[in-house]
Amino acid sequence: MKGPHFIGLHELFDKIAEDVESYVDMIAERVVQMGGIAKGTARVTAAHSRLQEYPLDIADGAAHVEAVARALSTFGREARLTVQETDRLDDADSADIFTEVSRGIDKWLWFVEAHTQADK
Repeated sequence: MKGPHFIGLHELFDKIAEDVESYVDMIAERVVQMGGIAKGTARVTAAHSRLQEYPLDIADGAAHVEAVARALSTFGREARLTVQETDRLDDADSADIFTEVSRGIDKWLWFVEAHTQADK
């Protein structure tokens, strides 16, 4: 990433990555608690991801903001859909985990999208 907002965006994206990592760990732990197998290799994860491929040819901060916002939006939507699914399955604990994930992702999306809003 390059541009006048490099350090601020870099620090923001690092914080988002830390939280996403903790969400992924929490979800994997729940999968195992429920008797499943957390298949978390990069290849398996990529094969099942609903996220668009991250553009590798961008350097501009604004383009990264757009790409990260798109990924967060998708992740948040999927978390909310999973809340609905776990509610239908009467799994309140899993629903609670995905509600926490959704809430956190929505907060980060708000922070990222703030970078696209002009001063008014």
